[in-house]
Amino acid sequence: MSSIQPHLTVNGFMLIDAPHSALNMLGQVEGAATENQVAIKNIQRAGKDYPYVSAQALRYWWRNALESERGWEMSPIEREKKIAFTQAKPWQYPDDDVFGYMRAQAEWIADVDKKTGEPKHDDNGEPILKKGKNTTLTRNSPLKCSPLVSVTAQRPTRDFGTMSRQDGDPVPYERQFYSSVLKGIFSLDLTTLGRFQRSNRTGFQNISDEGLTLAEEAGASVNEERATISLDERSKRAEDTISVLPYLSGGANQTLHLTDVTPKFVILTVLRGGNHLFMNVAREDRGNARVNLDALKEILKAYKDRLQTDVFIGRRSGFLDEQGEEIESLSGASEEYPMIHVGEVNAMISAFTEQMTASME
Repeated sequence: MSSIQPHLTVNGFMLIDAPHSALNMLGQVEGAATENQVAIKNIQRAGKDYPYVSAQALRYWWRNALESERGWEMSPIEREKKIAFTQAKPWQYPDDDVFGYMRAQAEWIADVDKKTGEPKHDDNGEPILKKGKNTTLTRNSPLKCSPLVSVTAQRPTRDFGTMSRQDGDPVPYERQFYSSVLKGIFSLDLTTLGRFQRSNRTGFQNISDEGLTLAEEAGASVNEERATISLDERSKRAEDTISVLPYLSGGANQTLHLTDVTPKFVILTVLRGGNHLFMNVAREDRGNARVNLDALKEILKAYKDRLQTDVFIGRRSGFLDEQGEEIESLSGASEEYPMIHVGEVNAMISAFTEQMTASME
């Protein structure tokens, strides 16, 4: 029998309503008609423009929500010349655990007298240490997410303005914004969360020998291969990570647009395996964003036996009201489909986290 432990992975899908927004900017456009033109970020597909918010920006909002809403102590950041890195202490700092890191650091070893072979000591009798070989610690983030991409193609609105409160000629500027619904997927690897590997393989060494000792002193279970924090702490970190979704905030140009970036529609479940089920759940229909319920039912039917929790669907009233009854009709279970719960977004997220933490036991 294989000793490889199957991964349990949160599968999440969300829609964010951006009715008059410019949440992630590309910067000033060279050669534009005005000297100060700021464009949105967008990608092209089949010759059409789709505005997006980068995954890095989304993770920044997420991290801030965990700090402000759940009181997470964030890993202090150090900078050396052009490189910045966190402490790479995932047993101590939950964001190092959830969001991952890469840090090169030197191992400290005893300085030995070349003649006698004995360790050197200072005037106080303490061993003298010197830098040994560099070790690069890396951790792939258990929390993965896509960019937030517009469901519908857009022609961004060009908004012109001037700064004219000063003496002299007005200073013209131009900026772009759009009206769309943004879609995104995310996953949380519950199996690697709270487990830190000690491996010589590139990209798999999460923790050093010194780190193993420090983690054990902090209460982690340690062997030669890994350190594992307690199930209670692992469950708490998972619950915190998902439960702050209703409190996401951020984005560019909030002074002028005040976009609410909390999800207005979510789908959540835990899957045995690392694939993501909900990539194609949203589609464009005559210029509007819609949930592709046929695609959702097909994928849930196909993967029913691999789901480790029920499926939770949350929808905010006032959003996708034209599909409200159809979405609510999914509630329940049958021989073909898993148990599906449909309700208000915050309530569904809360109910899901209870089943999610139970699946980790």
